[in-house]
Amino acid sequence: MAASYLSAVADRFGIWNRLGSDEVAWGNMESFLAYAQLLLWFLPTSIADIAGWTATVVEIGLAVFLLLGIAIRPAAFASGLLLLSFAASMTLATGPEGPLSYSVWTAAAASFLLATIETQSTGFSVRPSWR
Repeated sequence: MAASYLSAVADRFGIWNRLGSDEVAWGNMESFLAYAQLLLWFLPTSIADIAGWTATVVEIGLAVFLLLGIAIRPAAFASGLLLLSFAASMTLATGPEGPLSYSVWTAAAASFLLATIETQSTGFSVRPSWR
């Protein structure tokens, strides 16, 4: 999940390649913010831009927490919420194909699953969080 977040952020900052290349979704922050405005059609442009930048900062933070093993369960839960909001916005704004093809629903489920896993000295144990 951390690698996926960092890859998406790298795409927004043009690190992977330029806009128009087959390897990138956005290629620059302006293109990403335009996409955020599409997904957040119900918000004023300025608020959608703030949301796009906020999502970028949160993705960087979550990636760092997950890579360094800091507060993994809360970070994974926050990741699930973030991805769930992405998937819902993508589905409502553009239809179901995008979030399904990009596995956003699956990544959200994986994040919530990670949030239920507790590390123990004997290995990993899956315990429902409601216990």
